[in-house]
Amino acid sequence: MNSTNEKITKKLNSIFYPKSIAIIGASRQPGSVGHSLLANLIDSRFQGILYPVNPKATGILGIKSYPTVMDIPDIVDLAILIVPSKIIPSVLEECGKTGVSGAIVISAGFKEIGGEGIELEKKVQKIIQKYDISLVGPNCLGVINTDSISSMNATFGTQMSKEGNISFISQSGALCVAVLDYAKEANIGFSKFISMGNKAGLTENELLLYLKNDPKTDVILMYLEDLANGREFMKIARETTSNLSHPKPIIALKAGRTLLGAKAASSHTGSLAGSDRVYDAIFSQCGVLRGETLEEIFDYVKAFSSQPLPQGKNVAIITNSGGPGILATDSCIQHGLNIAPLSRNTVKSLKKILPPTASLNNPVDLIAEAQSEQYEGTVREILKDKNVHSSIIIVTPTTFTKVEKIAEAIVKTSKKFQKPVLCCFLGIYDVSGGIEILEENGIPAYRFPESAARVLSEMTHFTWWLSRPQTGVKKFKVNKAKAEAVIDSVKKEGRHFLLEHESYEVLKAYKFPVIKSFLAENESQAVEATDKIGFPVVLKISSPDIIHKFDFGGVKLNLRNKTEVRKAYHEILEKILAKKPDADVRGMIVEEMAPQGKEIILGMNRDLQFGPILMFGMGGIYVEALEDVTFRLAPIRELTAKIMITSTKTYKILEGFRGEPAYDIDAIAECLKKLSQLVIDFDDIRELDLNPLIVYKKGKGCSIVDARIILG
Repeated sequence: MNSTNEKITKKLNSIFYPKSIAIIGASRQPGSVGHSLLANLIDSRFQGILYPVNPKATGILGIKSYPTVMDIPDIVDLAILIVPSKIIPSVLEECGKTGVSGAIVISAGFKEIGGEGIELEKKVQKIIQKYDISLVGPNCLGVINTDSISSMNATFGTQMSKEGNISFISQSGALCVAVLDYAKEANIGFSKFISMGNKAGLTENELLLYLKNDPKTDVILMYLEDLANGREFMKIARETTSNLSHPKPIIALKAGRTLLGAKAASSHTGSLAGSDRVYDAIFSQCGVLRGETLEEIFDYVKAFSSQPLPQGKNVAIITNSGGPGILATDSCIQHGLNIAPLSRNTVKSLKKILPPTASLNNPVDLIAEAQSEQYEGTVREILKDKNVHSSIIIVTPTTFTKVEKIAEAIVKTSKKFQKPVLCCFLGIYDVSGGIEILEENGIPAYRFPESAARVLSEMTHFTWWLSRPQTGVKKFKVNKAKAEAVIDSVKKEGRHFLLEHESYEVLKAYKFPVIKSFLAENESQAVEATDKIGFPVVLKISSPDIIHKFDFGGVKLNLRNKTEVRKAYHEILEKILAKKPDADVRGMIVEEMAPQGKEIILGMNRDLQFGPILMFGMGGIYVEALEDVTFRLAPIRELTAKIMITSTKTYKILEGFRGEPAYDIDAIAECLKKLSQLVIDFDDIRELDLNPLIVYKKGKGCSIVDARIILG
């Protein structure tokens, strides 16, 4: 454990493992927050000393009370504040003076109400910085630690969770109550349970770093509405999910929106980069699994916290009914899993176990009469098969199905193998006894086979994440000074975007494959440029007043001789001046007419909170209509560049579709890595589009034929 980890562990132990707690605002009034919280601490068998603080009471719930925290004669590790928000700063001052190292502020009335509340929260932050107090809240439910060393329920109005290996960080207190209730019904236990509230002190990053090193935590569940520092979160999350000795899955439910800059109509990337896409990018780059609903994240948690990870994509399905088996098969394939081919030895063994009417192909249909003996033998032979990496076991109850016996057989047999087993016992009341047996023994049960297939898919992806190639950020030899000179000259003019030929100069400095082009200030220069370029050529208007050239009729394609160039030059000029008489026309760009290929788009939008977001997708005029795009935060690693391409539908076309040739995917990946370096080097670049970038057959490279760079 490095020094940073040791420091955060020591600081936060005052929150999770206090030897003494002062409950400031403890109350004798049943039903009040101050009464409920003290009662919960007592009921949870807290292993330290409790000090109720109330100036009007000598004792509460049989424990001696003190007028103020300063009157407590002993050292207090943790103070829990349940007093009016206006006196929180003064109470925290007292805590600081007496050496309290941790605090949980339950009280509301801070930045969530705006105005005075914001200023009050700022005072709280100054005080905790002054005294180096680790603070959870304000406006939170509290903290639970089920570890028997502490056994602390420092929350109000909720029951103590059973002990488990899952830790939960939540930005919503109300959601915490619902989650604890659901977890109890689903037989799920927690290690640590933290309601963050307003995050005036500790944020998800410090808490995540603590849980990364917590020996009692194997899986981390998070409910987030925003991130305090997205870049720091990515670093900690990546270290947590990639740890070689003890990788911990992080499962996140994200709600709300980030602080985004205004979407600029001048940029495709700017109009497509919404906050959800940014979070998808963040989570993908650091191995965080994102759930869409509470039901989904609990489906994931049940499996990740109790089952080994699959070592491949091959799934075996065992069922006593054909229909659910087919549904499970379809869903597994839809989620990228393989239906495992069973070995000859497995099929031979199954013939001895199952009746002649059973189907021995995968999915294995045991038929409706199957009982625990058939399930036990089939599960054993299936999990023995080296072709099988995981299994989904389905039970459809009939009047003669002994559900509990089948559940016991599954538990007994699956424990002998290090392969994940997920069950689907169809129904509710008839199968409840069997489900209880499964979940008490750490085998997750799902109501529908589709849910089990989705969970297995995510577990398989996490296995890939752990074994993925470890690549770095590639650095190219570039002419940064040249690019800087171009950008500085544009800024001196007071412009916020580069003309196309200026964008080309910046891109050339970073070794992008820019199409051959020249800026012609008049008709004669345009004609002369064709001698250097060759026909056919393209003519484009160059004006700081014209951003969308096509919309103004400012582009002419496929010009095959000098006569067509002259004619096109005049036609473009006439159209521009007719629509915008005062346009500042700098001339025309004459460029090579690029050979045909596939059009894609590369782009960047600089998010106010997270910095440069890269985009890849299908290019041309339909990019916003199709939205077949992926996003990642720069800088990107070499593997990430490839993943950006392969995770789109466009990839199927690029790799060769229905007899078409494969295209140069490596050349696109190189451009993405160069783009990453460019936007990291220049904070001034707010938005950037390379649309289209035309990619040619494999090994033939690609060409940039249009570029737009906007400065911030």
